[in-house]
Amino acid sequence: GIGFGLRTKINTNIGVSLIKSTLVEEVKKLKVAIEAGADTIMDLSTTKDADKIRRALIEKCPIPFGTVPIYQAVIEAGKIESLNKEIYLRVLEKHAKDGVDFVTVHAGVTKRAFPLIKNRVMKCVSRGGSFLLRWMKYHKKENFLYESFDEILEIAKRYDVTLSLGDGLRPGCIADSTDKAQIQELKILGKLAKKAKEVGCQVMIEGPGHVPLNDIENNIRLEKRYCAKAPFYVLGPLPTDIATGYDHIVCAIGGALACWKGADFLCYVTPKEHIGLPDINDVREGTIVTKIAAHIADIAKGNKKAVFRDLKMAKARRRLNWEDMLKYAIDQKKFIELRRQECRKNPKLRKAKYCSMCGPFCVFRTLK
Repeated sequence: GIGFGLRTKINTNIGVSLIKSTLVEEVKKLKVAIEAGADTIMDLSTTKDADKIRRALIEKCPIPFGTVPIYQAVIEAGKIESLNKEIYLRVLEKHAKDGVDFVTVHAGVTKRAFPLIKNRVMKCVSRGGSFLLRWMKYHKKENFLYESFDEILEIAKRYDVTLSLGDGLRPGCIADSTDKAQIQELKILGKLAKKAKEVGCQVMIEGPGHVPLNDIENNIRLEKRYCAKAPFYVLGPLPTDIATGYDHIVCAIGGALACWKGADFLCYVTPKEHIGLPDINDVREGTIVTKIAAHIADIAKGNKKAVFRDLKMAKARRRLNWEDMLKYAIDQKKFIELRRQECRKNPKLRKAKYCSMCGPFCVFRTLK
């Protein structure tokens, strides 16, 4: 489960783009993500083979699986301007029938957003949000996801699919953080979440985005206020824009704080963020780093299992027990790899009760 009082969960995104990757590659990413500790998987594929890819991934995925139906709806429509409610609902139901557990729905992006994003540095960085802004501008009509939300709820309830209300207007840079566009959408999402709860649909809220460290707690408070404490699913937040190649670390810094202050679900970011589609190694590293952030937040929240695991690691280190240290490490593969490297350089370390940092001057030997 996801929500108050539960361990912080993390999501790993995979999926084929129009210009990169294959089903074989994405299956490998799925396996790596699960091995690294992902709690959920989202397929963000944007290709004509979306049905084949989604079904193959679901078949091999033992954990909750999510999608963003509007991506496939645009592909089936042929172009953004040709998209309509009927195409979207058909795709949504197809995903639900296939066994998807949760879907992102960008129903909070409305015509009211246009004057609010006019002076933004980055008007919209959500793919789904950008589709709908372009569609509304072309047709001069309201967002059909917003207007047909009752029909979306009907499908979600029928197939027991959780709605993840997408933040189509999330800030894509620090300069746009917590602006009127973001908050206006958040208030709409709160009303839609209330409607979902009233009909018995499970719902969570997606959140920012790029937010300076000093404003992250405020963002969590705003979501809990406007969305009646619905579970908050955050992408970071990322508290700086300039860490290209290290955005997974930026995500972990912002995510640990956000989840400590009340966010419930953390979406991973990889070293390839803002650069390109992540490969298998990026997926693994992003998942591990996000898992660390979630664990740090759980300690801060007072989660007994998280606190006890750290205590067991501390005792294993005090005893210089390498086997137990391995057992409690988040990234056991990395632990083994680094330990082997050390022992290859100096075979004496295999049986030694110290490491190469202090050698015989190990503090635990000194104080024994």
